[in-house]
Amino acid sequence: MWMLAGIVLLHVTTIILLLVSSIDNAWWVTDSVSTDLWGKWELTHKVWHYTNLKDSPEDDYLQTVQATSVLACVFTILALFVFLAQLFTLPKGQRFTFTGILQLIACLCIMIAASIYTDKFHVNERPGGYGHCYILAWISFGLTFALAITYLILRKKKE
Repeated sequence: MWMLAGIVLLHVTTIILLLVSSIDNAWWVTDSVSTDLWGKWELTHKVWHYTNLKDSPEDDYLQTVQATSVLACVFTILALFVFLAQLFTLPKGQRFTFTGILQLIACLCIMIAASIYTDKFHVNERPGGYGHCYILAWISFGLTFALAITYLILRKKKE
């Protein structure tokens, strides 16, 4: 019972981390610029100004990062609901396979988003660095992978 509660708590934590990394504005930060997946915030005269990233040269890559980040959130939330449904409906030995697969897909989406962002954005920009949202995305990658493996291991457990 405590193990399942811990898994649910870890799953909810992963969902929160993914949502924060996808929504908050700190994938790349400098003293006067903060960039997220949706726009750029520039500090001029002590006021933050928002600029949309739609017309950037890397627009196709940006849309891929945005889409895979959103898909990672969707698949992780869906996996939680599937986990709770499978917990009460399927017999032991058949549980959690679909949940593990959904988590692996979410893990893959996070990896794709963070990898493309790493490779295509801010490559030659030296003043600045990756912000907390970028780091949270990679932490979420590790947590979703660990959850996927956990679900696939729990599938085989018969009590």
